Amino acid sequence: MNIDGAIQHRHVTPTLSTNDTELELQAVLAGQVIGQVSNLSAAGYLRNGQLVPLLLRHMSSHIGVHLYYGSRAAQPRRVRSFIDLAVQRLAETPDYVLSEKELTRAASAKRKRVNRR
Repeated sequence: MNIDGAIQHRHVTPTLSTNDTELELQAVLAGQVIGQVSNLSAAGYLRNGQLVPLLLRHMSSHIGVHLYYGSRAAQPRRVRSFIDLAVQRLAETPDYVLSEKELTRAASAKRKRVNRR
């Protein structure tokens, strides 16, 4: 973390470590942990106020969704159909892609609610 222009390192013991994105999302929604959740999972919850973005200044740049498959030469039709469907549904779809403006607005709305208390 950057404090007063100096990089500070802090060891934080994780309370939850998983590669199950749904489990992590449910733990975050339950208020048990702070998590790093993808736009694909978080967009709807951020928009309706169930999730609040934190540490926006330290957020990584956009990370794409990638599909990996074997040889293009021997690609079954069902694989190509799935790839085409995934690209159609996910590529720049506002349902799953949050703009920087939306994230900032969601973070600001939470700060305003907290300051009113």
